[in-house]
Amino acid sequence: MTVEHYASLLGAVSHYKGMVVQSLWPVFRLAAWNSIVAAVVTTVVVVVLSAMAGYAFARFNFPGKNLLFGVVVATMALPAYAVMIPLYRIMISTHLLDTHVGLVLIYTSAFAPLALWLMRGYYSAVPVSLEEAAMIDGCSRFEALVRIVLPSAIPGVVAVALLTFLSVWSQFLIPLVFAPTNSTRPLTVLLTEFVTKYSINYGLMTAAGILTMLPPILLVLFLNRYIVSGLTAGAVKG
Repeated sequence: MTVEHYASLLGAVSHYKGMVVQSLWPVFRLAAWNSIVAAVVTTVVVVVLSAMAGYAFARFNFPGKNLLFGVVVATMALPAYAVMIPLYRIMISTHLLDTHVGLVLIYTSAFAPLALWLMRGYYSAVPVSLEEAAMIDGCSRFEALVRIVLPSAIPGVVAVALLTFLSVWSQFLIPLVFAPTNSTRPLTVLLTEFVTKYSINYGLMTAAGILTMLPPILLVLFLNRYIVSGLTAGAVKG
């Protein structure tokens, strides 16, 4: 190893040490906690809502079902920029600006339509005969959903959860506007703090960026087999 390489290695180590040991650690830890809270809570809420609503749209017939489903899915085409000002006014009037609850509500409204669309497709791939057999054996509709349908759609549930988690984790515009202080600011917004008017601390920015990418990378590697099976779910009719 040359002197230049050794010096570069020491410099990289010093940047990581600055992020996780020295004065920057409290700020980085709080931002990491904010990212985890927003991503995990939103993922749980979106998965629960899409699992219930997706089942209703896949199995039940009720007036206006297709119209309602089309309206909900159509909201995915609405850009965040178009509703930013109305959302900001709503968050201020309801005292939810710069709160975790406000961020979770915004994220849920943004990602639940896509999750609903995916879960409806996964449920449609599960044979209705499985539920009918369970209900003949004494299960209620809800028990058949929990014991039969959901386990059959686990790859789809995991794929939806992972997609929601990664989408929330990588958000920048929404938290930049609705999380202006350290109490709710996530890692994606914290990274911009290393850019000042006169200089950019590339070393600390790179170290923080790599540490920020580690959780989603590890999650994807761990759940890789569910992602593959989730993407191919429904390709073969049961």
